[in-house]
Amino acid sequence: MTDHGADLLIRANAVHTLVPGQAPQRALAVRGDRVLALSPDLDGLDHLVTAATEVHDLPGATVLPAFDDTHTHLIFAALGAQDVPVHQARNIPEFLDLIRQRAAVTPEGEWIRTTTNWQELNLAERRMPTAAELDQATDRHPVLVKRGGHNDVVNSYALRLAGITEETPVPPGGTIGRGADGKLDGRLIDNAMGLVERLVPAQDRAQPIEGLRLASHDYAATGIGTVRDCMVSPADYALLRAAREAGALGVRVRALISALGMTSAAQVEDLLDTMEEWRYGADPGLSVWGVKFGIDGGLEAGATEEPYACDHSYSGTLIWEPDALVEAVEAVVRRGRRVGTHAYGDRAVRTLLDVYERVLERNPGLPAGTLVMEHGGLAGPEQRARAVALGIPVTIQQPLLHDTAEVEEGFWGPERVARLFPARGWIDLGAQVSAGSDFPVGQFGAMRSVWGLTTRQTVIGVKGPEHAITYDEALTLHTTNAARLCGEEHLRGTLTPGRLADLTVWDQDPAHCPGDALRDLKPTHTFVGGLLVTSPFKEAPLSGHQ
Repeated sequence: MTDHGADLLIRANAVHTLVPGQAPQRALAVRGDRVLALSPDLDGLDHLVTAATEVHDLPGATVLPAFDDTHTHLIFAALGAQDVPVHQARNIPEFLDLIRQRAAVTPEGEWIRTTTNWQELNLAERRMPTAAELDQATDRHPVLVKRGGHNDVVNSYALRLAGITEETPVPPGGTIGRGADGKLDGRLIDNAMGLVERLVPAQDRAQPIEGLRLASHDYAATGIGTVRDCMVSPADYALLRAAREAGALGVRVRALISALGMTSAAQVEDLLDTMEEWRYGADPGLSVWGVKFGIDGGLEAGATEEPYACDHSYSGTLIWEPDALVEAVEAVVRRGRRVGTHAYGDRAVRTLLDVYERVLERNPGLPAGTLVMEHGGLAGPEQRARAVALGIPVTIQQPLLHDTAEVEEGFWGPERVARLFPARGWIDLGAQVSAGSDFPVGQFGAMRSVWGLTTRQTVIGVKGPEHAITYDEALTLHTTNAARLCGEEHLRGTLTPGRLADLTVWDQDPAHCPGDALRDLKPTHTFVGGLLVTSPFKEAPLSGHQ
């Protein structure tokens, strides 16, 4: 091979570079981990072919940049790769039987954990199991059932280990569930989850690394080349580093180190001290994006301006006092770190923008994109305009709406659910908006998200069709806008010489893929840094849980 040859050459029907105004190309060459050259002529780069060049002749194919999932939870997916697969259950007896099967091969006293990517409305009983029911599966093991990132259900063994009784004080920003009889039902929400989760031992390092290998390659198999993992503990980041060193990661990872459960700036300062050693050890495959806060709860506890449809005395939970959150966010930005804050309900969005406005006033000159709103689920016109005026980027997650619309209508009613994630409104205001899945609450997948953004389809039909966007706009949210959110627009998001060779190959043009076929469309090839990434999860992908 000469010094001027290509390592990889793809000839295709169309290479969409996503450079504004540039016509589709026909050939793309890669050297090392970078795009080397493009040509509108199918044979225009043949002079770069040597005996060592890997050539893909794909005359009917469409090439796009690899996608970003800008708000997801790879760590949860990795844990779920080896946890009890309760997302396969159709009813509570099957749910319990899966746990019972795991208990039969697990030494007594060891923790049993479940996958997190399930919804109770998919069970015939349309509810969560209780501690008493989990006790039927096993009373000789502590059991941790997770649903998404805001809800746990545990059995009586786990409650005893944690010392949770009828008299246990409810942590601020959390809920300890009780049944109709007033007794503990095993449910723990938001800041109450730590009462039990702090007791769960870390897995043997080899197990989560293998889980990260499986899960990250499954993301890549759907067309995703970079994930922004929005809840990574320091221990999780150590595992990500070990997985990266072992060559196990199939996608690039941008980690938000979690401050969830913290209630003071002093706690956040301690977290930042821990993060200092990672400041200079980043590489293109793994880096710390910033710090993650949460200002309100999830589906059951998002803070709203108006009471819930199911309980007119309740309007969700604010996890932080605004003054305390200002101090905590300032602690982060004064160390040169970025902040992403979960804000789901409209009251949470308004309160977060109040907090961010104060931080910006007290810290003039912060770099653009330092403060980000995660979700902005129920952001109305006034708050969207405020966010744009303040220069606050937002991440939205259409797959979350798709999978949870029925659950959310029970809490908020159909009118508010139809207003969630108003992509059209954000774009029309010129917002810096990017898109993701929020797996395990929503299913990940490049075209699954594009399909949802363009149709507003959910499990109970189309919701808020006026908020739909075009195919080209949806691509932008996952590529050029996503790279900008990560501060990497000079490296990724478009296919131009010198940028990282993160690209996907499709056997048909997704822009012309009819109806629901787009939802399930997967690439034939995903390249990250010029290397082909394949999935070991062909038969039972984590993202295919519904």
